[in-house]
Amino acid sequence: MDRLTNTIRPYAWGSTTAIPTLLGVAPTGEPQAEMWMGAHPGAPSRLDRGTGETSLSDLIAADPEGELGAATVARFGPRLPFLFKVLAAGAPLSLQVHPDLAQAREGYEDEERRGVPTDAAHRNYKDPNHKPEMICALSPFDGFCGFRRPEEAADLLDGLGVDSLKPYADLLRAHPEDAALREVLTAVLTADREQMARTVTETAAAAERLGGPYAPYAALVHHFPGDPGVIAALLLNHFRLQPGEALFLGAGVPHAYIDGLGVELLANSDNVLRAGLTPKHVDVPELLRVVRFESGDPAVLRPEGDAEEVYETPIDEFRLSRFLLAPGGASRTLPADTAQILLCTAGAPRVGELELAPGESVFVPAGEKAELSGSGTVFRATVIV
Repeated sequence: MDRLTNTIRPYAWGSTTAIPTLLGVAPTGEPQAEMWMGAHPGAPSRLDRGTGETSLSDLIAADPEGELGAATVARFGPRLPFLFKVLAAGAPLSLQVHPDLAQAREGYEDEERRGVPTDAAHRNYKDPNHKPEMICALSPFDGFCGFRRPEEAADLLDGLGVDSLKPYADLLRAHPEDAALREVLTAVLTADREQMARTVTETAAAAERLGGPYAPYAALVHHFPGDPGVIAALLLNHFRLQPGEALFLGAGVPHAYIDGLGVELLANSDNVLRAGLTPKHVDVPELLRVVRFESGDPAVLRPEGDAEEVYETPIDEFRLSRFLLAPGGASRTLPADTAQILLCTAGAPRVGELELAPGESVFVPAGEKAELSGSGTVFRATVIV
């Protein structure tokens, strides 16, 4: 097994303190948004097996079956199918959705045919893969996820007392769910920008005055004045996860994270379609093709099991579980059929001969047994084959 050296991404929305606090180091004063663990080409983890430091992506490329296992390679190809992260939101992330596998392949092939550069700001599909993801809270974690029921969204809009929101509330009440949500989101994202900016300003003032359920939306305007994503977010459910709780996000589900520290596990893809709360490219027609206009409450996940607590999801590219190791407790031997990444988030557990501090992680190749001992909290990322 290999201790990993991981890259921290300095995105502007990142917290300046959460990841340094986890790692037990002094903050730099700069945002530290995500710590990546895995073999993504954008920032692969690094390790040293005695011949000098190399990237995990290069190591896997040199011997896919030896590192990942034959079953994983047969199922997902010669690459690690997931990306593991520590995510620290100090400001809202963009309001976004991810495509399903068929949509990703179609969109990627279309942009390849049209010769859109992979690094172009207006490119939607960086790869032909879908991007289901899970966020598991390490601290109280806030965000928006999935559409409210249209009548609930209409009541929320009416409660603000902003005249320019009334047409949206009327549309939400006038049509069946799919059509109502589609019409209102389309109208918000295609509205005249000057008029929308005024609506957002009035909405923010009302939300700040009213507080309560409006407080999370009022906070958005401080980061994104005039952004139509503020109004689009009013169509979504607000959620708050407590430490240990998780949320799975499938294709087409609009979401945005607002604040908190969490462990994120996702399929190895960069495909994001944005709806707002961002200065980046927003492709409204493509977004509307991908969004699933279905309402429902966010399904909060809690781990199930005894020794290994598993967060159950409907996909196979990744599997997240947690070990709570009590002082003096029995050691735990992990299955060796697939590659895995183990992350310590508390205490001083041991993985074989390696002792981990909070924020440290190890890669365990397929076929190598890993024994957990000591005390602390360890998250395990692997695949289902």
